[in-house]
Amino acid sequence: MKFNLLHTDLKSKARAGEFQTDHGSIQTPIFMPVGTAGTVKGVHQHELKNDIKAQIILGNTYHLYLRPGIQTIEKAGGLHKFNGWDYPILTDSGGYQIFSLSHQRKLTEEGAIFKSHIDGSKHFFSPENVMDIQKSIGADIIMAFDECTPYPCDYNYAKNSLSLTHRWLDRCIARFDSTPFTYGYEQALFPIVQGSTYKDLRMKSAEYIASKNRIGNAIGGLSVGEPAEEMYEMTNLVTDILPTDKPRYLMGVGTPVNILECIALGIDMFDCVMPTRNARHGLLFTSEGIINIKNEKWKNDFSELDPNGTSVVDKAYSKAYLRHLVTCNELLAAQIASVHNLAFYLWLVKSAREKIIDGTFYEWKNIMVKKLIERL
Repeated sequence: MKFNLLHTDLKSKARAGEFQTDHGSIQTPIFMPVGTAGTVKGVHQHELKNDIKAQIILGNTYHLYLRPGIQTIEKAGGLHKFNGWDYPILTDSGGYQIFSLSHQRKLTEEGAIFKSHIDGSKHFFSPENVMDIQKSIGADIIMAFDECTPYPCDYNYAKNSLSLTHRWLDRCIARFDSTPFTYGYEQALFPIVQGSTYKDLRMKSAEYIASKNRIGNAIGGLSVGEPAEEMYEMTNLVTDILPTDKPRYLMGVGTPVNILECIALGIDMFDCVMPTRNARHGLLFTSEGIINIKNEKWKNDFSELDPNGTSVVDKAYSKAYLRHLVTCNELLAAQIASVHNLAFYLWLVKSAREKIIDGTFYEWKNIMVKKLIERL
């Protein structure tokens, strides 16, 4: 794997690059649709490729470990063959899901004991077996096992958690480097910067992660309830420390505005459930602002979903028709809205990349941010 930094914006830290993997090249900045259980909800793989134009998707280690189980995925030949997606895949470590189940897990130096949300059965994740599980899933990019602290978070708790995350990282690296790639293609391990919203902890973590000299790096523990200004402050601090010649992945972010602002702060990769989750509730992101398609005002609006949109569904269906489907609780409503929102997110990062390359990103970003917060 190799990351090539191609352009850097002169008025911000925005970057355009290319991340090469054995399953294809990823043009950055990029947004990665979330396929928690091996599928992006309500969206066919051919739509992801041809209409949404996704270049990489996510899988979730916790959910895939529980269902269908690692043995089934291994027998299929890995997640790529199991779900029919032959482009790159990134898996998170499952840490966020485990630590969000605070009443169903016990944290120790060795790892995390947790109960399945499905049947209450007990399981154990350690830095070592999480590396093994993700290799067996077959992800191109594997995330380190860490603790994602909540917000707000006591300083001493955040400090102790960070030390544990760093110790776990060393164990992840040792296991990852000492075991072969499961399916013959290269896999990469990304460490994760933590430290809550404390500057000294974030700086310490960023320096520690940078010293590991992995193929790419991630920033976790943000977009967990803190004000956007604090998220931007921590992101800006960390990107000043992480190496410029490696991709930077901001986990779980976020709104279109968050993405543009964090691209300006030097982030290359994003993921979030927001475009599909909001789609299922009738909320559309467009180039002119946000639409709640349930509102009465769209009942007789026969215009396209987004006149500037690049998705097939933007041209094929009107606002009035989509509102009708939502009102009738038709399954097609969620599918159309999900395809639209994901295509919009991919259009947004592609446009940002183009503006970075032609030198107009900063001005364009400031115009778009004002539009994207408008409720239409």
